[in-house]
Amino acid sequence: MGLLSPQFVAIHAVHLDESEIGVLKTFGAHVAHCPSSNLKLGSGMAPIAQLERSGVNFGFGTDGAASNNRLDSFSEMRLASLLAKGSSGDATALSAHKTLRAATLSGAEALGLDPVIGSVVPGKYADLIAVRLNDWQLMPRFDIASHLVNVVTRGDVSDVWVAGAAKVRDGKILPIDAGILADIAEMWQNRILNA
Repeated sequence: MGLLSPQFVAIHAVHLDESEIGVLKTFGAHVAHCPSSNLKLGSGMAPIAQLERSGVNFGFGTDGAASNNRLDSFSEMRLASLLAKGSSGDATALSAHKTLRAATLSGAEALGLDPVIGSVVPGKYADLIAVRLNDWQLMPRFDIASHLVNVVTRGDVSDVWVAGAAKVRDGKILPIDAGILADIAEMWQNRILNA
């Protein structure tokens, strides 16, 4: 049907066979892996270890609140890594470094946004987080990548910057411009009235 291309993102992809994985690879399509949602709904598990071995690009998603109550990217990273290992029987499948890449640059590549987000390099937006690593439950630390994937939770994020502008400082959301709040309220009111 002409749908598959580098602009195509297969969401969930829990029922892929080897030939379909090959087709995704051939067309340069991507996968958005949402492990918590898939498990909560009993949908199945995306064959992430096979996708990785085949060279199909994938990133992570949380799906929505109806199928994933936490919407926690750190939980998705950890769960994706564990599921890839458990379902493949290979403890080296989806390493911490590969998991972090999937959560950052690979996700940006899937969305076609890698020229502007997904990595910390000159010329890209400064979308960053700072993680508290000095709490007792985060010690000892031997491998930061492994810690970020397997230990850290969203509660350990201390600061957030979007396009270089601080949005969270020391765990507290910074005040939002009143004009933006008014625009959001108006949008929701119009949506309710027009429903």
